Amino acid sequence: MNYAETTLYLFSQLPQFEKDGAKGYKEGLQNSLALDAHFGHPHRSFRTIHVAGTNGKGSCSHSLAAILQTCGYRVGLYTSPHLVDFRERIRINGHPISEDYVVGFVEHERHFFESLHPTFFELATAMAFKYFSDMKVDIAVIEVGLGGRLDCTNIITPMLSVITNISFDHTQFLGDTLAKIAAEKAGIIKRGIPVVIGETTAETRPVFEEKAKSNNAPLVFAEDEKEVLGAEPQPDGTILYHTLHYGELKGELGGLYQTKNTNTVLCAIRQLEQLGILCRCTVPENQHQCQEEINDALLHVCQLTGLQGRWQTIRRNPLVICDTGHNLAGWEYLSRQLKEVKCRHMHIVFGMVDDKDVDNVMKLLPTNASYYFTKADNHRAISEHVLLEKGLQNGLSSSAFDTVEEAYRTAFDTASTDDFIFVGGSSYVVADFLKKCI
Repeated sequence: MNYAETTLYLFSQLPQFEKDGAKGYKEGLQNSLALDAHFGHPHRSFRTIHVAGTNGKGSCSHSLAAILQTCGYRVGLYTSPHLVDFRERIRINGHPISEDYVVGFVEHERHFFESLHPTFFELATAMAFKYFSDMKVDIAVIEVGLGGRLDCTNIITPMLSVITNISFDHTQFLGDTLAKIAAEKAGIIKRGIPVVIGETTAETRPVFEEKAKSNNAPLVFAEDEKEVLGAEPQPDGTILYHTLHYGELKGELGGLYQTKNTNTVLCAIRQLEQLGILCRCTVPENQHQCQEEINDALLHVCQLTGLQGRWQTIRRNPLVICDTGHNLAGWEYLSRQLKEVKCRHMHIVFGMVDDKDVDNVMKLLPTNASYYFTKADNHRAISEHVLLEKGLQNGLSSSAFDTVEEAYRTAFDTASTDDFIFVGGSSYVVADFLKKCI
């Protein structure tokens, strides 16, 4: 098989949560442990950082990887989902896994793994761990796929655990209260391993405190540490951060939600420094030794790691931005940011999938925009006609389109040069947009 045939096999033959929903989600670590044993426990050959959370875990994972790269480490990065190419999920110092490695892995190992009937994510995780081991990374940043306790990445014992936040998402798997969801996410907390929690609520904080206490795991609440003292959006789309220990830093990622993500990342870096994971530089006494590297990394996260889809500017005149925010908590930030955009008129290309709280997200959408409701090329996508009806019920100026490409092309042809076009509502909408329209 060539690479195209191999990825078609992976996508079509293995249950995939992104494509198949519940059929692609398997509770338990039996397959992950079997694959791990078959490959000789590859994750034990490098250090890891484990990142979970409802929102922000992708941005935090990429930011941590960028900082460690800039500090001189060879860094593996495992994230999901991919937007354009499967290889985005598995990177070393920003470079995707090679097509040849993916093809070889599947060809050589099919005789073993097919009898296990693994999910797509179980096999992708095993491939990532083996690749990082074969390529001799120093550290790998591992993003949890879904939940934590039963996620197949949870076979690792990291040097640091990070949980960004908890909100309602995937409730059919993780529970219908914030406390239940927090308990699943807290499943990545390991005995004696420090953990950084980005944000909490009155309902989730005791869950983390109890889990950390029972595992004798040092616990840091980033919201209490306040590493970020202030944040000022800049005309060029970056954010200027005033920080407690790192002076002024400039971040490339421009979404309003990135301020809390950056606070979490800096708290995680503080923990890594205490573990002896430091940059290789010399600076004047009393100046923080990683400040220059951290600033450079945060200012070039996308270039260093390949991150896409986080309030990403695609073009100007008209201004076109896409964002993968896809649930109610994410849209609480995105709706605020959309309302702050200065433009003649706003055009929003929007779609969602069927396990999200679409009714409450609709209530957050700005009413002074033209909506181009659509569906991604994914059978979990909500029909554009259903979205159209909901949009009209919420007083939104709406039209419906069969594909993301058709919706965007219509918005682009309609917009004037001083208008604004936003594409989002689902990672899969952004994926279709990046594949077919850019």
